[in-house]
Amino acid sequence: MKRFYTTLTLSLVILFGCNSDSDDTVTPVNVTMVFSHSWEGTAVTSSDFNTLSYTNDFGNLLSIERLRYLISDIEFTKTNGETILLEGYNLVDVTNQTNLSFTPNQKISPGTYTNVSFVFGLVNEKNTDGAYEDLNTASWNVPTMLGGGYHYMQLDGKFINSNNESQGYNYHAIRAADNPGPNPTFPQDTFFRVDLGAITFETNIDINVVMHIEEWFKTPYSWDLNLYNQMLMPNSEAQILMYRNGQDVFTLKGIN
Repeated sequence: MKRFYTTLTLSLVILFGCNSDSDDTVTPVNVTMVFSHSWEGTAVTSSDFNTLSYTNDFGNLLSIERLRYLISDIEFTKTNGETILLEGYNLVDVTNQTNLSFTPNQKISPGTYTNVSFVFGLVNEKNTDGAYEDLNTASWNVPTMLGGGYHYMQLDGKFINSNNESQGYNYHAIRAADNPGPNPTFPQDTFFRVDLGAITFETNIDINVVMHIEEWFKTPYSWDLNLYNQMLMPNSEAQILMYRNGQDVFTLKGIN
């Protein structure tokens, strides 16, 4: 009889111990990046395109006719410094109002993270010419004479030039390249990681990110479209200026 009670007690301990462990299991959740756009605090959508209604920091009156850009490699930093990378990319197309949100296939454990970030563009190792069929179909490729791979952004429109005439501009961000041809060189990286700061969540989460479009023309370089308007892709100096101005373009609006 004593042996029976000992066995029964041990079985109960194991049973309740297992139940306790299952209660503590953390269920991974979905993370969705949601992108919105503004100019000096006023929301911008495709319905605002094709009108000369924006004035940049230099004083150029301009319109927006097309805006699309690539983000990739969302990363979460734990409180212990470890990072979790959610691989994948998303081509945000403001003109056609598509891909304004992006949910990576990989889920993540809820909790507190000291930073969440993403890459504007593609890191060099993943910026491989012709590698992504959907981007090829979207005409997102960079000419091989400039190193191939893919655009980071296409921002197009018109502005009133110094002759008081309407003129087109193509603010296209790519990997900066010199010596266009069969063997281009790359003076510096022009993709960049956007840090959004600390967040805490317990369930599926939407991370709302704002692109402040005016910042592309503002800080630290006050952009004069009379000087830099078209043929900017083979201009490494212009690409580096875009990279510098891009550091303050994105901010965290909030989570829900």
